[in-house]
Amino acid sequence: MSDQWNNDLPIYKQLRDRVAGLIMDGLITEGEFVPSVRQVSAEQKINHLTVAKAYQELVDEGVLEMKRGRGMFVLEGARARLIDAERVKFKEQEVPKLLERIAHIGMSIDDLKKALTNFQNKKGD
Repeated sequence: MSDQWNNDLPIYKQLRDRVAGLIMDGLITEGEFVPSVRQVSAEQKINHLTVAKAYQELVDEGVLEMKRGRGMFVLEGARARLIDAERVKFKEQEVPKLLERIAHIGMSIDDLKKALTNFQNKKGD
């Protein structure tokens, strides 16, 4: 994790999103130990309460679990839960914005489909 933070979101939300991203990308796997609050706090030069708050959000979402005396671990099914939640978020928040944007510039959904297909084909090259 890098120590670059932006001002758009609270740091604990950014950290939560970074950990969730690592899990979704398979870089932290289910059943794996997550670095301690103190370790992340020291490495990222952020307050330990900020790290604890980020981890608590992931606990509340059923992604992480505290095992007393052993630390924080990724729960089974965490990756699927995170991906499902991101899909819902995408559909509810980003798709409406995208549709509004394409309407604003006079682009049809068919034009968007073609653009997406062309982009995907170019990316596969």
